[in-house]
Amino acid sequence: MKKLIRSFGFAFKGVAYATSSQLNFRIHLGATVLVILTGYFFRISTAEWLWVGLCITLVLVTEIFNTMIETLTDLVSPGYNEKAGRIKDMSAGAVVIAALFALITGLIIFLPKLLLLI
Repeated sequence: MKKLIRSFGFAFKGVAYATSSQLNFRIHLGATVLVILTGYFFRISTAEWLWVGLCITLVLVTEIFNTMIETLTDLVSPGYNEKAGRIKDMSAGAVVIAALFALITGLIIFLPKLLLLI
């Protein structure tokens, strides 16, 4: 049981590191809070909450993977390396793809509700 608790401690330490060191992760966390508050305001359905939750998870996980890949790439290739740069670019591209999916999903869910307010 101690080992399991320790492993969760390491996991939370990793999330804390991403939060404290990565501006984009903090931006995504801020967007998460805004989306959750907006979801409560509009009383979105259970199915919509599942899509919102999937989007939030996908973006945060890809952002952490991006940080992992960039950190590991810097470790194994501290100097300039074209291939290392490509790896980092593709890693960042994965975050962009996840964020675009989240944005489109958010527009599909929230735009009709916003338009009803106008």
